[in-house]
Amino acid sequence: MRNIKLLIEYDGKDFNGWQKQPNKLNIQGEIERAIEEVTGEKVDLIASGRTDAGVHALGQVANFKIEKNIPVEKIPYALNSKLKKSIRIKEAEEVPEKFHSRYTCKKKTYRYVINNSVQGTAIYRNLQYHFPEELDEEKMNEAAQYLVGEHDFKSFKASGTSSKSSVRTIYDAKVTRNGELVTIELTGNGFLYNMVRIIAGTLVDVGTYKIEPIDIKNILDAKDRLKAGKTLPPTGLYLVRVEYEDIC
Repeated sequence: MRNIKLLIEYDGKDFNGWQKQPNKLNIQGEIERAIEEVTGEKVDLIASGRTDAGVHALGQVANFKIEKNIPVEKIPYALNSKLKKSIRIKEAEEVPEKFHSRYTCKKKTYRYVINNSVQGTAIYRNLQYHFPEELDEEKMNEAAQYLVGEHDFKSFKASGTSSKSSVRTIYDAKVTRNGELVTIELTGNGFLYNMVRIIAGTLVDVGTYKIEPIDIKNILDAKDRLKAGKTLPPTGLYLVRVEYEDIC
């Protein structure tokens, strides 16, 4: 049995998230269908994590197992010929049998993109969150540094989260501006349901001077969702990169 790892990019706006669901368009189901068409084998496609409806990916990782001896370098071309243009298989690689897209994941990087212009954008309206009020990205970046380290992120956890523990480690957090775009980027060992979107909403409160950077520490300490900001829409959220342990 061969274990195949995929690097996947997708525009999430037309999909009801990653997870396979009956009678709903989803990314997992579309790729599994394409794999079956190409190989003749039904597979269980395992992702590094599930993205929600409307969330995008530049570097989602998933793996599946097949018997068919199709050359691995031809897999992206074969699958892309069967997929919607909003899903692209960027790379395929044969990996050791014990590689698991979810369980051997070491770090993930998410990015939230805010269009901070007055009028917004027509072309990228489904790929950026439009916020017309002026943002102080330097204050936002100062606030984001309080997220770095191991913390209980209960205040940034949406209801309905299945995770038993809300303790996570953030390795890097930064907020930058490039013209009218303000970008929030977080790298961590894992993220709770809606955690990045809640953090982004809270940092917007900092950027509009509703709260001070030090208040991020107070919100973390409170372990109370009501203390944090609103959950921003999925439109601006991207899974950028997934990093793995070395598997020999």
